[in-house]
Amino acid sequence: MKSRNRISIQQTQRLKLTMGLATSIRILRSDAQGLSRYLEEQAAENPQLVLTRASGQDWLPRWKSALGAGAEPPEQAAAGASLVSHVFGMIAGLDLSPREARIADALADALEPSGWLGQSPTAIAARIGVGLADVELMLRRLQARAEPTGLFARNLAECLRLQAEDADEMDAIMAAVLDRLDLVARGEIDRLARETGVSPDAVRLRIGRLRGYDPKPGAGFEPYAAPIREPDLVAEKGASGWTVAINRSALPSVSLAEGKGPGRAEARAILRMVEGRNVTLLAVGQEILVRQVAALEEGMGALVPMTMADVAVSVGLHESTVSRVVAGTAVDTPRGTWWLRALFTQATQEGGPAAGALRDRLAQLIAAEDPRAPLSDAALAVALSGTGAPLARRTVAKYRTMLKLPTAARRKRRSPDG
Repeated sequence: MKSRNRISIQQTQRLKLTMGLATSIRILRSDAQGLSRYLEEQAAENPQLVLTRASGQDWLPRWKSALGAGAEPPEQAAAGASLVSHVFGMIAGLDLSPREARIADALADALEPSGWLGQSPTAIAARIGVGLADVELMLRRLQARAEPTGLFARNLAECLRLQAEDADEMDAIMAAVLDRLDLVARGEIDRLARETGVSPDAVRLRIGRLRGYDPKPGAGFEPYAAPIREPDLVAEKGASGWTVAINRSALPSVSLAEGKGPGRAEARAILRMVEGRNVTLLAVGQEILVRQVAALEEGMGALVPMTMADVAVSVGLHESTVSRVVAGTAVDTPRGTWWLRALFTQATQEGGPAAGALRDRLAQLIAAEDPRAPLSDAALAVALSGTGAPLARRTVAKYRTMLKLPTAARRKRRSPDG
C-alpha cells in the first residue's frame, strides 16, 4: 500500500504569553522587596528609568508601636502558645537544677507576645520567693541562649542592644542611639548627633542598622504573622475609621529620565505596570480589610468567612488576579504584620464561624491552659464547640498541627516544686 502526504487546514486556540504580559504578571505578584530588586535590575540596564529613595527618617511601620511604647513592655494578652512552646522547649534543653528550672519557668510565664518580659525581675523574685540576684542571673542566661535574639528583654532598648551585640555592631555610638530612642522616634537626628558628639551621618548609619533588627522578636511566633520585613500595606485607625495605604517607604520612587534616548518606551511601560500594580494592590487590600474590620479591632479570633471569589466580585477583578496580588503580600496593623492571604478563611459549616477564627481561639485556649494539666484535643473540641459550630476531635487535632502546637502530653510541664 502506497502512503500519501495530505495537506489539511485546522483551527486551534492558544494563549501566547507575550513578554509584556509576563512582565505585568511578575510585577503584579511581587512583594515590595521583590519589586524593589526587579526595578533596581531594570534601572541598571535602562538609563531612562530613574529610581529614588526617600531620604530622612523612614522607620518601618512595625517600629511605630514599639517606639511609641516609651521603652516599657506593651500591655498585651498572654503570649501565644507557639512562643510558649518554643521557650519551654529551649528551657528543657538546658541543664538546670530544680530550683533554676523554677526560676526559668517563672521568667517564661512572664513573657508577652512581643517577646519582652511583662513583669520586672523584682516582681518575679517576690512572686516565687527567691533572691533578685538569682532571677537576674537566670535572665542573663536565657537572654544569651534565646533564639531569636531579643527574647526576654525588659524593654525596647535592651531588646535592640542584645541584637546589636549579637551582630557585633555594638559600639559607643550605637549605645548612645539606644539611650535616646525618644529622639530617634521624633527624627531629631541632628540633636542626637550634637548631644552625643558625633556626626549626623554616623547616627544615621546606626539607625540604618537598627532597621534590620526586630523590635518584637516574639511576634513572629503568632500563627498569622508575616516574616520581619517591610510590609506592602499599612492599616491604621484614625478619627474617621480605618485607612489602608501603600507603604511608600518600602519601594523606591520610579520616574523617567529627562530628555530622550533608547529604552524610553520600555521604561514608560514599566512605570504604567508599577502604577497598575499599586492601584490593584490597594483596591484588593482595602476590600479585604473592610470585610475584616472586626479582626483589626479584636484580633484574628474575630475573622469572618471570606473567599477570593467574594473579593474579586467586589473589586471587579478575576479571582486569579486577586490570588496573584495577595501572594506573599503583608499588611502592617497595630496587632502585628499579617499575611493578606491568611485573612481568607471559609466557614466550617454554613452560617458557622470562620475556620481561621477557630484556629486563633484554639491557640488562645492552649496559651491560657494550666501547663501542669493541659487540655486534650477532646476537651478543646468541647470548648470550641461553644462558639456555634460543633467540632470533632480530629478537626481540632488538624488545626493544632497546622498551628505547629504539640499534643497535650508534650505541652505538660513540671510542677513548681520540681
